This record gives sequence, structure tokens and C-alpha cells, in this order.
Amino acid sequence: MNEKSISVKNPSHGKNKRVFIDGSERNVADLPSMYIGRGVYQPGWRWSKHAGPQTGKESARHIGYIVSGSMVAQDASGQETTLKPGDAFEIGPNHDGWVIGDEPCVALDFEPR
Repeated sequence: MNEKSISVKNPSHGKNKRVFIDGSERNVADLPSMYIGRGVYQPGWRWSKHAGPQTGKESARHIGYIVSGSMVAQDASGQETTLKPGDAFEIGPNHDGWVIGDEPCVALDFEPR
């Protein structure tokens, strides 16, 4: 990308929208050097229940940031960590994650091209 170029996309209105089995959704902004996803995961959402069966894949590595709500991330070894608003995180592949509490969890994730 040219240093003087500006690219603006809003992940809330991304063209690459995925709606999960429970109605949770994830949109992606496709920038020249990175994808930025914004997920709104409803209370009770769980990767292994609502996303994995739909995609037919194992979970991928994620680098992200929790905007609101809370989620538990469980790595491939079974270690669990609660992610809260303001937490930046990186978790390896083959993990699980689920929303805790009564409000949706809004999370951003970042993937270089």
C-alpha cells in the first residue's frame, strides 16, 4: 500500500458476513494488509457448538480484543482463561471459546494477509 493511501472499511458492514447457528454473527473488513473481524456472540454461544459444526473446521489461531461482554477461551491443552472488556489476546489453533454472562460478547480479531 502506498504510504499516502488511506483505506477505510467498517467491519460492522463488511461484505464477508457469517451468521452462526444461534444467530451470532461475524463481519470482516478486508483492508489491503489485514483482515479485521468484528463478532457479536450471543449469550450461550460456543465455538464447538455453534461455529465448528457449521464450518466443518477446527478453530484457527486468533489475535483479538474484547470490546464488551466476556468470553472464556480454552486452549488445546484444556487451560481456560476469562477474557473481559479491554483484554487483548492471542490463542493458538484447536481451541474452544464460549460467552459467559447475560450480554453478548463483542470481539475484534486481526489477521494479516
